[in-house]
Amino acid sequence: MDRYAVAGNPVAHSRSPDIHAAFARETGQVLTYERLLCPLDAFEATVRAFAAAGGRGCNVTVPFKFEAASLASRLTPRATLAGAVNVLRFDADGWLGDNTDGAGLVSDLQRNAGRPLAGLRMLLIGAGGASAGVLGSLVAARPAEIHIVNRSPDKALALVASHQAFADHHGVRLRSGGLDQTDGRYDVVINGTSSSLSGAGLPLPQPDRLVLAAGGVAVDMMYGKPAQGFLRWAADQGGPSACLRDGLGMLVEQAVESFELWRGVRPDSAPVLAELRRQVEAAC
Repeated sequence: MDRYAVAGNPVAHSRSPDIHAAFARETGQVLTYERLLCPLDAFEATVRAFAAAGGRGCNVTVPFKFEAASLASRLTPRATLAGAVNVLRFDADGWLGDNTDGAGLVSDLQRNAGRPLAGLRMLLIGAGGASAGVLGSLVAARPAEIHIVNRSPDKALALVASHQAFADHHGVRLRSGGLDQTDGRYDVVINGTSSSLSGAGLPLPQPDRLVLAAGGVAVDMMYGKPAQGFLRWAADQGGPSACLRDGLGMLVEQAVESFELWRGVRPDSAPVLAELRRQVEAAC
């Protein structure tokens, strides 16, 4: 039986096995999908051992998305742009690396939430692998501006530089700065940091500053309880008409892209997302 996994550290919380099991039942595919805990200093060895034992591919989560890119002999254009990989396919002639995070995020916002991104002013918090993975797809959605802020401003500047030509082609303004350098209000605020995993909530140093416009869109890439602190702040900022999204929709939609890359069939995300949302909300 074909084997797949989600590789990361931590990984015990991941809902990916449930998602891919549901996709397999829906599409009639025969496979297994497991959690692969990788020691921080042994990601490559762990993944190679999994592939050698019959693994056909894996998703990659924090903190290994940049390292995963170096393991692939071929990268898709969106993975090349991101410099980060969240899905590997173990082909006989060399591993293929892709990044489906951005496609998942944009699909969840524009289709599932019904919030087009074109022409909007956007704040992306964080410049690590999660933000690198989604930036290209956010640019392709043609917002007016994306302002990237990060604890280390140099990393935000480097992320802008790596996407500048792509942004220029799409007519999108990119800017960078530190976490304390937000200015004005944004139509969309996305938390791409791992602060939610530690329960830190809002990663910005001045939580009382108005950042999210009334009725704006706020997204935490984490889901369930870890995302609640950020989303409570966003609700206070954006008011009753704000659109609040945790990362569950993004997780399911990026899994659709991964499943299609591995199996050649595209599952329907709607019933899986609805059931998973019910489970997560019950757990909260």
